[in-house]
Amino acid sequence: MDNTLDDLLTAMPLPALVIDGAERIIAANAEACTLIGQGITGRNYVTMLRQPALLDTIEAVLRDSRPRVSQYLANDGVQDTTFQVTARVVPDLRAILLCFIDVTHLEQAGQMRRDFVANVSHELRTPLTALMGFIETLRGPAREDPAARDRFLTIMEGEAGRMNRLVGDLLSLSRVEGDERVRPRDLVNLTDILSSVLRTLKPLADEAGMTFEPEFGPAPVELIGDADQLMQVFTNLVENAIKYAASGKRLSVRITQTDRDPALRAPGVRVQIIDYGPGIDAIHLPRLTERFYRADSHRSRALGGTGLGLAIVKHIINRHRGRLRVESELGQGSQFTVVLPIQSGPAVPTTES
Repeated sequence: MDNTLDDLLTAMPLPALVIDGAERIIAANAEACTLIGQGITGRNYVTMLRQPALLDTIEAVLRDSRPRVSQYLANDGVQDTTFQVTARVVPDLRAILLCFIDVTHLEQAGQMRRDFVANVSHELRTPLTALMGFIETLRGPAREDPAARDRFLTIMEGEAGRMNRLVGDLLSLSRVEGDERVRPRDLVNLTDILSSVLRTLKPLADEAGMTFEPEFGPAPVELIGDADQLMQVFTNLVENAIKYAASGKRLSVRITQTDRDPALRAPGVRVQIIDYGPGIDAIHLPRLTERFYRADSHRSRALGGTGLGLAIVKHIINRHRGRLRVESELGQGSQFTVVLPIQSGPAVPTTES
């Protein structure tokens, strides 16, 4: 029977162990030993598992033989992990079988949703609080003060615009996330898209004292993509450079086409947006595309940023099966590189991740 039990646990792909009526671990597979510790067979389960919630669950199952579910927390050396533990009685053995299911990804997704709701609430609360305060003031002390009324209305207009931009970016993020698994099918001219972006943003660049330096090459670059979304990507990246790196006075936009791009291992085109401004501290680079993450929170809000622009950019580039690379050093400017695959024919809709 012992050999049969060991063979059965060995065949199970999940960490699993068996506890008998004497509260001893009588069998465990290699996955369970890796998770809990080597040499656990023959030991009392209390000394090996040690987590109160799980111990209470096992004790209850031993008492009334009813199946239960609990949780086991561990660490894989890189991050904290969470396991859902099912405890069920094996009648013939008069023992309990514990199976550990890794639900870390579900916990992380839940935490991301909670963080997202908290961030949205925080971003909306500030302008709403300001609006409510100004409305109260206009109804009271500033009722008959035209100068104060005009000043407050100007501020209120700015706060309302901030909320409108935030809602617009949230809707845009929702749309691009919904489309992320669907490949684009249209043939687009990347050179024309970038030229249009620079024409549209030239007045903003002139106002900031920044000069564009386009390096597109003589031949147009065509690829399969969504023209509106690619326009959104490069508008966001160029506009960010104008807002945050105008001190560098110039912005280089380069297109480089290769037969085999190392990031894609296939034919591709690289669009490099290079500024010569203050740069970004290396500590911020890994998190730039997170929702609501800002390298300079105060300045971003002052310039009307919602903290969602680069998250939208990342999802659009993912939809195009491309890559986004960010390189920067403080005082040396920044380089945002968008790598896109070049296909010879229309793309076939796919749901691959």
